[in-house]
Amino acid sequence: MKIYTKSGDKGETSLVSGVRVPKHADRVEAYGTCDEANSAIGLALSLLPDGEAWNELRGVFHIVQTKLFHIGAELATPEGKTVGWPIRDEDVQFLEEQIDKLDATLPPLSNFILPGGHPAAAAFHVARTVVRRAERKAVLVSSQEQLNAAVVKYLNRLSDYLFVVARWVNRNTGQAEQHLHEQGTD
Repeated sequence: MKIYTKSGDKGETSLVSGVRVPKHADRVEAYGTCDEANSAIGLALSLLPDGEAWNELRGVFHIVQTKLFHIGAELATPEGKTVGWPIRDEDVQFLEEQIDKLDATLPPLSNFILPGGHPAAAAFHVARTVVRRAERKAVLVSSQEQLNAAVVKYLNRLSDYLFVVARWVNRNTGQAEQHLHEQGTD
């Protein structure tokens, strides 16, 4: 099988059902943004330090990246068609459990923090913003046609998880969080 098909050379692509749509269609934008988010997460993971201490986090992200593929499949499936692995509320709950687990080890937030610190933490912040964009695109799709509500919930929770992961990575690599400099203070 060749990697190129030439079928998209005129600005169209196929949804899961085979229906051809413009590459700028809202569904295509939504699942394409999930693909970007998945790649951003992969980059962030590649920047984590080596060692066993990071294996559990890598394992959680293996699940997360798989779920992002599933969300992409849901977004690429037109209304009225079914997908083999729908996102469920249990998937959202899994993320909430991961957030609570990591957040319990972090100091409480007293003000906004600036993205940055360890390269992996900074990359998780970038992934968070891409997931937020994917969420906005999924909300747009859901305003136009029926979409599994768990998709938007999952993307919303995933961006929260990525924020907490970035903080956790900074803490566990000895990087101080940079707080927003409020106007009028030194």
